[in-house]
Amino acid sequence: MTKQTFIKGALILLAAGIVNRLLGFIPRIALPRIIGAEGVGLYQLGYPFLIVMLTLISGGIPLAVAKWVAEAQSQGDLKRVRQIFRTALSLTLLLAVLLTTLSLALADWITSRILTDPRVYHTFMMMTPMLLITAVSSVYRGYYQGKQNMIPTALSQTVETIFRIIFVLLLSSLFLPWGLEWAAAGAMLGVVVGELFGLLVLLLQFNRDRRKELLSAAPEPAAGDSSASATDGDQQLSAQPSAPGSQSSLHKSGRTSVLRRLLGLSVPVTLSKMVGSLSYLLESILTARSLAVAGIATGVATAQYGSLQGMIIPIVLLPTALTYSLGVSLIPSLSEAAARNDKLTIHKRLHQSMRLSLVCGAPFAVVMGLMAEPICRILYRHGEIAPMLQLMAPIAIFIYLQAPLQAALQALEKPGTALMNTFIGAIVKIVLIVQLASKPELGIYGALIAINVNTVLVTLLHYWSVRRLTGFHLSWLDIIKVAAAMVIMGGALRWTMNHGFQAAEWVNLIAAGALGAMVYVMLMAVTGIVDRHDLVRLPLIGRWLNR
Repeated sequence: MTKQTFIKGALILLAAGIVNRLLGFIPRIALPRIIGAEGVGLYQLGYPFLIVMLTLISGGIPLAVAKWVAEAQSQGDLKRVRQIFRTALSLTLLLAVLLTTLSLALADWITSRILTDPRVYHTFMMMTPMLLITAVSSVYRGYYQGKQNMIPTALSQTVETIFRIIFVLLLSSLFLPWGLEWAAAGAMLGVVVGELFGLLVLLLQFNRDRRKELLSAAPEPAAGDSSASATDGDQQLSAQPSAPGSQSSLHKSGRTSVLRRLLGLSVPVTLSKMVGSLSYLLESILTARSLAVAGIATGVATAQYGSLQGMIIPIVLLPTALTYSLGVSLIPSLSEAAARNDKLTIHKRLHQSMRLSLVCGAPFAVVMGLMAEPICRILYRHGEIAPMLQLMAPIAIFIYLQAPLQAALQALEKPGTALMNTFIGAIVKIVLIVQLASKPELGIYGALIAINVNTVLVTLLHYWSVRRLTGFHLSWLDIIKVAAAMVIMGGALRWTMNHGFQAAEWVNLIAAGALGAMVYVMLMAVTGIVDRHDLVRLPLIGRWLNR
């Protein structure tokens, strides 16, 4: 099985993440044109509850699997690796079956009492099979991440994205004649189909790897060993009466130990993620209810929520393909370094991940802030939602820095700290949503302000926690250099848009983005933020530089 270094593993996931994000924008752009902002709102309203269920099932298990598998693998304990995987898969399957059954039984009550629009019932029913599929996939992905083989995860995500795009657009169009609620349900069914194909890729890869392991472990009989074999056989036969019971008790004891240790890490991580998931669910419910208090009709409130969650936030989260890949690759790498008490490697990995997140996220924040209106008009034909994007753009950098910081806390066995930080941010966000979104002069922008405050607060709390634990801190000189590059890049963008080609708006946008990116990359090279050592790690480019 192929094992990658931290940087190579992150780059593999980054490449897959970029492809998936770009492909994922196809339904993001096309779906609002098929079912409108209100249909997107119905499609999005079911997601917060789904995320809560998925967090309960597998919130901390994949991370625990990745961490313990990485440790067992580094010690050459393959038996322990198999125990961890089987225990995690059994636990996940049990929870998934229980919560899927419960969700189906209570679907009518949930959609009519908890969620704010009863039309979401069909979407809710379509999404319930995803609980079982996604839960199983998460264990397999955690297993491969622990082995530091990111290729199966990247491949499954890409396959899932491709099939999701096809079936989301196809089924939403086919179901549209029956009404918006059925069109949204068809889109959700397309997501389920995509998840199923992603799981299929992981299963095929796992079976292939298992066959290779069995073949490599098969003993080759040698001539002249018959007497030794007979002696060994006699010894085994003489020991047989006491062996079954002792082996069974040892097996049960080992499995119990693995389960206890698995729960020891996964439960705090699940609780930490549950705070975020419940916060997201309460955010969707309270936003709709606060908009109703502000005098906004249910249909309009659903459309506004759909615009925020289904159109604006996906644009802001585009660079998280990098931060996700860094976070996933960072956990096993930091776990190994922490097990060796290698502080130098811990600082090195944190510096790499934070610097890459800052450098890669900053230009996206500039483009989103200055080009919000043409972006929204070109992508969605809804230029009126551009102020939402402009309001989120300055805070986007905090989103990109948050993922590697949270991954670091979990890898350093401080999930409780991450839990408390997330909980504090969730309380502040919920209070602000109720206070601000219910004001008629703010409306949906009140909810957006609350989300921004939450993002900044949680990121700063995570950073202070990591700094206290490891002594790591960001370089202020790097931050100043990146900030200066952002200002100069912004000037280049503005100049290009104001003096651009007399052509279609999308041509001017692409030209401005290309020029701005060139200016930014040159500034990164000139200021020394990105140097030859960083480029050497990149595929193809690094090979050429080494020559």
